[in-house]
Amino acid sequence: MAPPRTYRCEALTLKNTPLGESDLLVTLYTREHGKLRAVAKGARKSASKLVGHLEPLTVVRLSMAQGRSLDIVTQAQVLDSFPALKSNLTAITEGLYVAELTDGFGPEANANFELYQLAIDVLQVLANDKRSEMALRYFELHLLRVTGLLPELHVCVECREDLVPDQHRFSPNLGGVLCLQCSPTDGHIRPLSLRALKVLRMIRRSNIGEAAGFTLDGSLLSELKSLLSTTVEYWLGKEIKSNSFLERLHNETQPGVYS
Repeated sequence: MAPPRTYRCEALTLKNTPLGESDLLVTLYTREHGKLRAVAKGARKSASKLVGHLEPLTVVRLSMAQGRSLDIVTQAQVLDSFPALKSNLTAITEGLYVAELTDGFGPEANANFELYQLAIDVLQVLANDKRSEMALRYFELHLLRVTGLLPELHVCVECREDLVPDQHRFSPNLGGVLCLQCSPTDGHIRPLSLRALKVLRMIRRSNIGEAAGFTLDGSLLSELKSLLSTTVEYWLGKEIKSNSFLERLHNETQPGVYS
């Protein structure tokens, strides 16, 4: 039996690009099918029913038609456009950071419901809670978890011995924490304080609401951000474009938190 030529899905719009005179090329992360690229024909015409429905950081229910190379968006219904998020420059930049990482870690046409729901949950928190730093740290750590790249936080990745309370080291490419006795030559190693290790473990076992409410001092926030963004960028294999602008915004609004 031939597969259906039309289907429906729920999606988060990650980005769009003008195509031809009036079309849009959209990158979507769907709940049912993972990451898709599709064409929205005539979506840039003022009279199109798709106008405004496929902006980045918009959750939509879509009707799709299969095409030869790219599928086609035929109908779209907005489920959530995160207006509070888009009314603030810092918040929307944080949202685009979430979208960029979802795009980078989400494989084409391979569903990952946990990744989809993680992105939606974090965007909802960013839209409604000004304490965004811990929501982003939660997103980074759980992004690694739902894509099979969660760092080891309880035993040394080299000798496999249980970690004891101490100053530790962390290696993104070796997959987690090292004890002080192990010094592998092929590891990109950085220091890791005991406080940061404890917070990482708390984030791992918390939900997004709990993690977003954690109150940490500036030096600890800075250590966590540096460690997690370095790890995410290592596995992504390229620079995160939205990160440098986001850092500048945070430095301007919260001096001393990110250095």
